[in-house]
Amino acid sequence: MSTFPRAKRSQPGYDIEQVEDFLEDARRAYATDARAATAIDSSTIRRTSFTMQKGGYSPAHVDAALERLEEAFARREHERGIVEHGEEAWYAKVRERAQQALEVLQRPDGERFRRVSRISRGYRIVEVDAFAARIADYLEDGPDMTAREVRTAQFDAQFGGYDEDEVDQLFDTVVSLMLAVR
Repeated sequence: MSTFPRAKRSQPGYDIEQVEDFLEDARRAYATDARAATAIDSSTIRRTSFTMQKGGYSPAHVDAALERLEEAFARREHERGIVEHGEEAWYAKVRERAQQALEVLQRPDGERFRRVSRISRGYRIVEVDAFAARIADYLEDGPDMTAREVRTAQFDAQFGGYDEDEVDQLFDTVVSLMLAVR
């Protein structure tokens, strides 16, 4: 019996063995003492990717399960942080990380992130700047935004655009901040 529905034989899906191996590792990590740090944490889950194979597991179903798993690990990390540091210190640390992210997000348009060379492709600057402004509004207690919106944001490419790794790293930080205060 399959853990997840499978894509049609002619359609790409996630490599079944990779997904099963990762889920087994995650189960073992979650089964350890909640106060202990493990090799798998919420950010590991968020950055996990799988090879595609025809007839593999349905990406939509696996991605939804990974989101739930990420949130479960984030709750444990939140609880562990409060136990280890105290509630006031934990939230002070979260506020400090949020302020650092906000400083980047509030830079002027076209200057928020490092750019790749003119002959390389990066994220389309105008799209990233617009999305970064939305996140900055959210962090300043603005309109609601979900971790899923940040996690699944996609941008077109352009020559001389923003460095994808730098953008992804900051947005990953924003997701971890959102999950830390749930």
